[in-house]
Amino acid sequence: MPLLRRIGYYLGGFSLGLIILAFFFKKKDTEFCYGPNCRVLKNIRSKQITYTNTLEIDSTTIQSILKNGDVIFSKSDTKSKPCKTYFIEGKINDSELELKIKNCDSTAVIEEVIQK
Repeated sequence: MPLLRRIGYYLGGFSLGLIILAFFFKKKDTEFCYGPNCRVLKNIRSKQITYTNTLEIDSTTIQSILKNGDVIFSKSDTKSKPCKTYFIEGKINDSELELKIKNCDSTAVIEEVIQK
């Protein structure tokens, strides 16, 4: 069998396998977080989130920002112990919000909501 035909069979099977694999992972709602932004947001979402009612923000807005927001690492304090402080910005209904979150071992506390 010529080399070109072997490569064709290999690439055909490999691409078919990738399509099937992507289909199964999409149905399972699996998320791959390799970047630092995604890992921080996933870590915060996995914990109990607490905030005071004086912040005047609802939980759906918070969840949306924690799902689609961007972590501002230049403003964040990632070295502090025991709780790291992160600034997360997101866009909701044509307004930009920034959350200041203390990320502790078992809880995440939203300290401040800044409207930009």
